[in-house]
Amino acid sequence: MASLRITRFITNLLNSSSFPKSQNPFPRTLFSLRPCTSHAANDPHSQSLNIDLSNEESKRRLFNRLLYRSKQRGFLELDLVLGKWVEDNIHSLDENRIRALVHVLDLENPDLWQWISGQEQPPESISTNPVFTAVREGVMKNLESHSAPETRATPGQPWVRGWDDIKKFRGGPIAGNQ
Repeated sequence: MASLRITRFITNLLNSSSFPKSQNPFPRTLFSLRPCTSHAANDPHSQSLNIDLSNEESKRRLFNRLLYRSKQRGFLELDLVLGKWVEDNIHSLDENRIRALVHVLDLENPDLWQWISGQEQPPESISTNPVFTAVREGVMKNLESHSAPETRATPGQPWVRGWDDIKKFRGGPIAGNQ
């Protein structure tokens, strides 16, 4: 509530005549509200990423930027999976595979995780992406070697289940995490 009052105060201050337009200390764009859209739609560099592998400095900057984007997605599972894959493979990627990596990094987190983990089938344009295919193969290989098939959800089904699904007892809740 206090932030709403502060916003109204600043808006009224900006609209008043106490500040001449040339001396306004707050730019008008600072308080403009825009609808939130996907990362790919907001990032001007995502579609026209300048991939310059000509010198070591530009290559280092590009690799650091892509490594950061892969490790800091805000979705822990993807941070771990994508971050590790990019860290291991970024130096062996050519220009076309770097573009494929950028395309994967531009995807929305929930969709990407469901496609990588096998919960849903990816669209054709994603399933033919060589970086996506390599990451998905790595995830599936780890699943096969580290988890028993009976502990996993069936393909096409979500992995998330209630924490108390097994604890059904007399007088307890019938369903849900209550």
